[in-house]
Amino acid sequence: MTRALVLGGGGVTGVAWELGIVAGLAERDVALAEADLVVGTSAGSVVGAQVCSGRPVEQLYEAQLAPPGGEVAARFGFAAVARLVWAGGRTRDAVRSRARIGAMAVAARTPSEASRRAVIEARLPRRDWPARRLLVTAVDAASGEFVVFDADSGVSLVDAVGASCAVPGVWPPVTIGDRRFIDGGMRSAVNADLARGAERVVVLAPTAAAFGPMPRLSAQVAALRAAGAQVAVVAPDAAARAAIGRNVLDPARRAAAARAGRAQAAAVRDEVAAVWG
Repeated sequence: MTRALVLGGGGVTGVAWELGIVAGLAERDVALAEADLVVGTSAGSVVGAQVCSGRPVEQLYEAQLAPPGGEVAARFGFAAVARLVWAGGRTRDAVRSRARIGAMAVAARTPSEASRRAVIEARLPRRDWPARRLLVTAVDAASGEFVVFDADSGVSLVDAVGASCAVPGVWPPVTIGDRRFIDGGMRSAVNADLARGAERVVVLAPTAAAFGPMPRLSAQVAALRAAGAQVAVVAPDAAARAAIGRNVLDPARRAAAARAGRAQAAAVRDEVAAVWG
């Protein structure tokens, strides 16, 4: 039986909410951290690296409740979303759409790559790739190519996660060799289709937002089920959405989002357990 945990994007509050769900389910004897395959996109790449690190889930959760001293506040509101939609939503060609978003990201004024890398590095309990199979998604800023990093890709875990978290127009694209990469969420907020082949799949999706030619989460889940997988999808409930607030890049909302995720775990436990086994 192959089990896959798919972790979607959603900013610093998405990291916190996902870890809250994982911790709350572990408390109720559903160990998502024991997945055979972990797929991480943007915020989910951070959570994926953390849950595969070997550090106890409870410690990872507790860290979300501490003051977010090392995090840098940013804003991802209507204007930022509008820039993404304008850049990528004017074509039905998915690769061209991502390349246009990449061009916008490269031209944007952002903090330095070095300062951003330090933030990403501080989020990771370990710097080397885990023994567990971990897939981290990103997009080539120039070509729009969708890229999946893993332990065999020759890319450091810090750079892979940094690339996956490089929100266009907010954080700088990450330079790896002679290429620059942006957020894997520009292909899909969740990229659940990478779990194809797993028999049991749990998807944690802080957001399922999609625009232009982006594949929808509902279609990805339908394809997984059509291929024979059992799938459970968990998204923030009303209380979690209120805790997360409107700006998913606000570190001040981190603790509230983590607590909301942990509380929500009680309501979704049976549905997730029925899939996870």
